[in-house]
Amino acid sequence: MKRVKFKVSVLLFPHPLDFVNAPQRTIFYPKKYSEAESNLNMTQSVFHLAIKQIPCLIPQTHPKPTLLTMPPPTLTITPKLLLSVFLVGALASAVVAQDCGCASDECCSKWGYCGTSPDHCGSGCQSGPCNRNDIQVADIVTPEFFNGIIDQSDGDCAGRSFYSRDAFLRALGSYQGFARLGSDDDSRREIAAFFAHATHETGSNCTFADFCYTEEIDGPSKDYCEEENTQFPCNPSKGYYGRGPLQLSWNFNYGPAGEQIGFDGLNSPETVANDPEISFKTALWFWTNNVQPVMDQGFGATTRAINGDLECDGSNSATVQRRADFYTEYCRQLGVAPGDNLTC
Repeated sequence: MKRVKFKVSVLLFPHPLDFVNAPQRTIFYPKKYSEAESNLNMTQSVFHLAIKQIPCLIPQTHPKPTLLTMPPPTLTITPKLLLSVFLVGALASAVVAQDCGCASDECCSKWGYCGTSPDHCGSGCQSGPCNRNDIQVADIVTPEFFNGIIDQSDGDCAGRSFYSRDAFLRALGSYQGFARLGSDDDSRREIAAFFAHATHETGSNCTFADFCYTEEIDGPSKDYCEEENTQFPCNPSKGYYGRGPLQLSWNFNYGPAGEQIGFDGLNSPETVANDPEISFKTALWFWTNNVQPVMDQGFGATTRAINGDLECDGSNSATVQRRADFYTEYCRQLGVAPGDNLTC
């Protein structure tokens, strides 16, 4: 299967005053240009397409990620504009862009801004007093649920002896916000969505999911090095192809994932396929940064967050539907309605 991920560099201005001194920030989850533009003009947008082969899709040839830039808009500074910015900033409580360096009584929103509103502390909240419920994920991801998936795999599947419920729950200890936002039903839907995508990504058969693969098929033959990325430079002797439940790929994902989780993602990317707990942690890292923020838009939005243009908008309707079928089945098992907007 092919996967497209978006890494977007944008300027975000939830508050007019932020336009003056807002730094450019890099986020590892989708942010549509049109959405940012609705707040204020975006000065630059960079899309990197990360492509991954997985089963059940006709092989395609894709170019390396290409840097696409948008020229900055022309802005004429007038006394009236400066006065308006000053007055709005003086009368309103500014939301300051930070990398989750908020005060103890503030939430860090899914976009990295501090505040106490439902938008800050609700879906996608990264840290602080987020509006988390009292759900115990282990009570929902029961041995029966997890084993019902992995027991479908063949005996020679690497994932059968690699992935386990215990490893998932140990990894979960570092991601307390997973499936903890909203109602009980919201939590169950998020769990169903996570396992639908994970088992689809690692499945060995087009008709059922089974946690079979730990690494991308033919991964070593693929080039997943974004050479222009100097923050997370590639080790030329390593491959950054898909590994783990969500098939983490590209150096710009291995680098920050390793930094947060505590392994050398750039020099030892194979750790993701050798350590079950770290493997699940990379999946939860990618999920909480890229996918969880769009859960409230329906399951179809989560597919778009993971596979983007390669599946959505008619690019591969069969795989979109397959993901949705897994999701609705897991929702049935967990006793929750799947909701609307199941495809993209």
